[in-house]
Amino acid sequence: MLKSLLNAVGGTAFALASSAVLAEKITVTDVAGREVTVDAPVERMILGEGRQVYLLGALQPDAPFAHVVGWREDFSQADPDNYAAYAEKFPEMEALPTFGGFKDGTFDVEQAAALEPDVVLMNLEARTATEDAGYDDKLAELGIPIVYVDFREEPLAHTIPSMRLMGELLGEEDDAEAFIAFSREQMARVTETIAAADPERPRVFIDRAGGYSEECCMSFGPGNFGEYVEIAGGTNIADGIIPNTFGTLNPEQIIAADPQHVVVTGGNWDAYVPGGAWVGVGPGADMDAARAKLQALTERTAMTGIEAVETGNFHAIWHQFYNSPYYFVAVQRLAKWLHPELFADLDPEATLQTLHERFLPVDYAPGYWLSLKDR
Repeated sequence: MLKSLLNAVGGTAFALASSAVLAEKITVTDVAGREVTVDAPVERMILGEGRQVYLLGALQPDAPFAHVVGWREDFSQADPDNYAAYAEKFPEMEALPTFGGFKDGTFDVEQAAALEPDVVLMNLEARTATEDAGYDDKLAELGIPIVYVDFREEPLAHTIPSMRLMGELLGEEDDAEAFIAFSREQMARVTETIAAADPERPRVFIDRAGGYSEECCMSFGPGNFGEYVEIAGGTNIADGIIPNTFGTLNPEQIIAADPQHVVVTGGNWDAYVPGGAWVGVGPGADMDAARAKLQALTERTAMTGIEAVETGNFHAIWHQFYNSPYYFVAVQRLAKWLHPELFADLDPEATLQTLHERFLPVDYAPGYWLSLKDR
C-alpha cells in the first residue's frame, strides 16, 4: 500500500512538473480585438458566465470542469435542465465557488484573486460594464488577465473565433477545429440550398422569451436569431425597426407586418418567473405542457388575425440557441419550418443528436422545439 501511495505521489509530482514545463506564455487576440498574454495551457480559470460551459464541454467532454476554479451562478437558473444533466455526471461542479456578475457590479475581485486564476473568461456583452467599473484594471494589478469570448452578441461572427481561442488557451486546438468543421458543414446544408433555390422569403416574427413577462413583444433585430432567420431563407419583420441585436416591437407593428411564421424562444425559467407563461422547451421537456403554453400565446392581442396563427405556423424553440455555440442547429430547424419542401431530407434533431454524441459530455434528450403545425 505504501508503495502504491509513493507511486501515486510520484506520479502527481511528475504530472505537475510536466505541466509546469509545458506551460508557456502565449499572446492571443480575443474577440474584443485585445492582445492578451496568458500562461497556457490554462490550469485555473474563472468563468464569467456559467453557460460558457457550452464551449468547455465541446472541448473537454471528459472533464469540462477540470480547470474551472469558479464561475458565475447563472447556468442553474437559465438552463436548469442541462445543469442537472451536467451535475449528475460531474457532481464536483456543484462545489465550485460562484460569483456575481460584472454587469450588475456584484463580482468580488478579492474572492477571485484568492482562487489564483490564470485567466477570467468574460462574455463580450459585459465589456463596457467591466471597464466602467474598473474590474479590468483591478484584475490587471493582480496579474489576472481577462479574455473575452462571444456566442451571444454576434454568434455567427464570433462563435468560431471564440472556440478557436478556447482551444488555444486549453491546448485543445484539434478538438476546436473538429467542432468548427462540424458547425460549418451543418450550416452549409442550409446556406447552399437557399443560395441555389433563392426561394420566396416568408415573413417571420421571432418572439424572444414569449410569455416570460406580460409585456409584448421582445424580439431580435439584424443579429442573433434575426440573422438566423435570414440565413434560413426568411425575412425578419423586426429588421429595420429594431436597430440593434435586441429590442421590442409593439402589437400594432406585429399585426401590420402580418408574419407568416412566429417562432417563440423558450426555456425552463421557473427560477426567474415561477409558473410563468413561458414555453418550457429544452432537454427532456414536457411537450404537452409546452404545447398548451404555446397555444395560449396565440391569443395575445399582438397575434390578432396574423397569418401564422391561422395556418398553425406558430413554433417554439430552445432559447439558449441564442447564447451557445450550437446556433447551426437552430438555423436548420428554422429552415425546415420556413421551407419544408426544400429541406425534406434535413433532420435537425439528428444533427443535435450527432452533436451530443461526437462532442458533448451529456446525453441527448429530446424536447428542444415544437410546432402547432404538428398535431
